[in-house]
Amino acid sequence: MAQPESKKIFFENLSGADKAIAVLTSGGDAQGMNAAVRAVVRMGLYVGAKVYFIHEGYQGMVDGGENIIEATWESVSSMLQVGGTVIGSARCQEFRSHEGRLKAAHNLVQRGITNLCVIGGDGSLTGANLFREEWSGLLGELVEQGLIEADAVQKYSALHIVGMVGSIDNDFCGTDMTIGTDSALHRIIEVVDAIMTTAQSHQRTFVLEVMGRHCGYLALVSALACGADWVLIPEMPPEDGWEEKMCQKLSANRAGMKRLNIIIVAEGAIDHNNKAITTEYVKDLVVRCLGFDTRVTILGHVQRGGTPSAFDRILASRMGVEAVLALLETTANTPACVVSLCGNQSVRLPLMECVQMTQEVQKAMDQKRFEEAVKLRGRSFENNLRTYKLLAHRKPESELPTSNFNVAVLNVGAPAAGMNAAVRSAVRVGISEGHKMFAVSDGFEGFYKGQIKEIKWADVGGWTGQGGSLLGTKRTLPAKHVDKIAEQMRKHNINALLVIGGFETCDRIKQSASGTKRRVFIIETMGGYCGYLATVGGLAAGADAAYIYEEPFDIRDLQANVEHLTEKMKTSIQRGLVLRNENSNENYTTDFIYQLYTEEGKGVFDCRKNVLGHMQQGGAPSPFDRNFGTKISARAMQWLSQRLVETFRRGRVFANSEDSCCLLGMRARALVFQPVVQLKEETDFIHRIPKEQWWLKLRPLMKILAKYKTSYDVSDSGQMEHVIHTRPKESDASVAM
Repeated sequence: MAQPESKKIFFENLSGADKAIAVLTSGGDAQGMNAAVRAVVRMGLYVGAKVYFIHEGYQGMVDGGENIIEATWESVSSMLQVGGTVIGSARCQEFRSHEGRLKAAHNLVQRGITNLCVIGGDGSLTGANLFREEWSGLLGELVEQGLIEADAVQKYSALHIVGMVGSIDNDFCGTDMTIGTDSALHRIIEVVDAIMTTAQSHQRTFVLEVMGRHCGYLALVSALACGADWVLIPEMPPEDGWEEKMCQKLSANRAGMKRLNIIIVAEGAIDHNNKAITTEYVKDLVVRCLGFDTRVTILGHVQRGGTPSAFDRILASRMGVEAVLALLETTANTPACVVSLCGNQSVRLPLMECVQMTQEVQKAMDQKRFEEAVKLRGRSFENNLRTYKLLAHRKPESELPTSNFNVAVLNVGAPAAGMNAAVRSAVRVGISEGHKMFAVSDGFEGFYKGQIKEIKWADVGGWTGQGGSLLGTKRTLPAKHVDKIAEQMRKHNINALLVIGGFETCDRIKQSASGTKRRVFIIETMGGYCGYLATVGGLAAGADAAYIYEEPFDIRDLQANVEHLTEKMKTSIQRGLVLRNENSNENYTTDFIYQLYTEEGKGVFDCRKNVLGHMQQGGAPSPFDRNFGTKISARAMQWLSQRLVETFRRGRVFANSEDSCCLLGMRARALVFQPVVQLKEETDFIHRIPKEQWWLKLRPLMKILAKYKTSYDVSDSGQMEHVIHTRPKESDASVAM
């Protein structure tokens, strides 16, 4: 579907002065729900609407009373980093009945509420849509019973619904990612990483059960992220005889000097006859056939718990703001919609289209149409499954194509989490394509020095979860050594290069502040001249300000920020967070800003500062980085393979066209291969940043949620799309895993 035309509508044009909005969470809880609630409340208040909490989900709506209370700006402070849902969630049988919905309608009309933000799964959203469809009839009944005045039917004639999907299973069609999924993946990977150390010590096999009664997303992506030996999910039942094949693979891995095996089982895993596959069955199978010391770990509700990840906080905040915008723009004829993520954009889709497609997935599985079920899950799920199959199961040498191409992979620039996952993916996909793969150590410096060696399938085992760069990386630029690099390429007959690299923790600090009275933390982030980390880190941590190079500021801006924070501190806000990108301004340094805030805040708050430094590059990669690095690298290798075949003539590879050297990255909703020569006009080479940054549109959102008056461009909002058109042809939407 064509993208909506840019229409430069700004936030001030959308008034909510005559609206009352209620927000509730329903069904199972999910990390990030609180961020969505916070965003709805603050955005609603910002536009002048009344906003209400409905505690305990639909049960609270039916019971009314103190379950439905008006929200204030301060009532959502300090909830961004809290897991679960602070307004409660409960399953409500009474709301399933007509009488229950009648009570709920009465409770809403009494408060003038005709706009609902519902955060939950497909069952909760389906219930909300039914409530909306019955609304006018329910009001008529209330008039007949004398519970409301006749003019209320006209005044509150339509109920408007906007949904946000909160589900750790990522089982809702129409969105790349649901609120809570990324945090659940963090919990799973934390456990897997911990288990791998003990499993390796004792040469054990671990069988892990993760949530996913009807959807195998968590199992599939965690298997990709940890390099599991085998995964069992409901959408892809194993073929007959799978037990023998799995045991052969486990045995082969042990024979290849691997000291552990990891098998991940979704709780809803089934075979082709729809018979459940349990962890105990898998364990007994491994013990009986192989005699391996095998243990079972069932993660259970730990996957729902803990602090929401940065991804979930940002996703939920964006969805919450978009939900309020959707309610401001709705009319009596607007269907109930759900706010979804496609690529890196928020989109609105008809709620019931998404629900119906979600139900079609289960129907397809029940009828053993498993390939169709995978397709209905969407391109992201399909691509995850395809990539896992490609990387986890090595074909016999006799079945591999013979391309006679040599491909080298190297890392350049600063080390980044996920690099090793990308290298592993490149090596294994390259071998699967029939290429001979070479690893270059220490970037371009190692290249010209001849630090090149062939790398095999088994050489990259266990790389996925490793931080930094195992190949080594240097900032050395190739320009001074082009001749020597060319000589090494001739010597090793390198036909193609895959270069992985760049241009050559805030919430914990805020939690620390929450234990004190009126304290402001000044935090310096990395990023060179790019303010992405400061901006999205600020959005994820609920920062009061974030200073970046792309948005120039002066002493008046700093003074205004101090005054704004001082005013907030005088009311009920007890802590503040200010981020500064390391190169945002050469004069207004972190020390300067710290001293300014300290001086101007005397008597109101005190300050602390922290320079995060290289700790931002350290540690194990997140599930997102492992998965994104794996999939984008696999995509790059497949593209290289295709280009090698297309340009091979008379025994040589001809790489003399613009598209023989491309950068692969996410643009809006698609992964795009863009010729490097075309990037010249789009790049600020002095500061090593793009001239246009998509994430700058998030900055007003951060300011709004911090109670600053600002303009918010909603050019990308407002047009309802359709679930079958949410992904363009070339997109795999892998930015959202």
